[in-house]
Amino acid sequence: MIAKLGQRFNAAGIGSAAPVLLRDRSLMLPHVHVPDISWIDWRALKERGFAGVVFDKDNTLTAPYVATVWPTLGESLEECRKCFGENVALLSNSAAGLYQFDPAGVEADALEESLGISVIRHGSKKPAGNADALKKRFGCDASLLVMVGDRHLTDVVYGNKNGLLTISTEPLTLKGEPFIVTRVRRFEDAMLRRWKSSGLKPPPHSLHTTEFDFIKDPGCW
Repeated sequence: MIAKLGQRFNAAGIGSAAPVLLRDRSLMLPHVHVPDISWIDWRALKERGFAGVVFDKDNTLTAPYVATVWPTLGESLEECRKCFGENVALLSNSAAGLYQFDPAGVEADALEESLGISVIRHGSKKPAGNADALKKRFGCDASLLVMVGDRHLTDVVYGNKNGLLTISTEPLTLKGEPFIVTRVRRFEDAMLRRWKSSGLKPPPHSLHTTEFDFIKDPGCW
């Protein structure tokens, strides 16, 4: 119970909001946005030169607090693994892998067994922290990694400030999501619509050209 409450309260996310909203708004804008990961062209990412993929968990790969892949996303996740091999991992703000709530890695081990991908052990919730754990896990510069997640103030901000390519997804379901997270999500969406309409762009990335990069069929959405 303590771990779950800790997951709902993200001091790092709250602390990061003011400077991002006031000075670094572009950090909240993803390079690419898709409905869910099944729209991502993993082969195109690999061919462009990316070396690995970092996923968020809740509402990106699974329903909130669920340890199994969302039913319609299994094929895409498997395709990602075929393209990137062992260079696919999870960086979650849930208890799994966080030293504070999972010091022995028990939950991380269980999640790895369930999802079939490794869980990065780390000490800070996104967007706090640098990319050292990622560089150690993947053995490459962070600019060669892709961050995929559904939250802009956590996943996208973390990825952008550390030089990753960022891909945001729509939430899979609001069922089971904490009330405060849903409210913050609505605020994020409202700010993004306003900033994008004013012409704001995400931070530049050397391997990215347009917002339609790495989408299987942008004409269908």
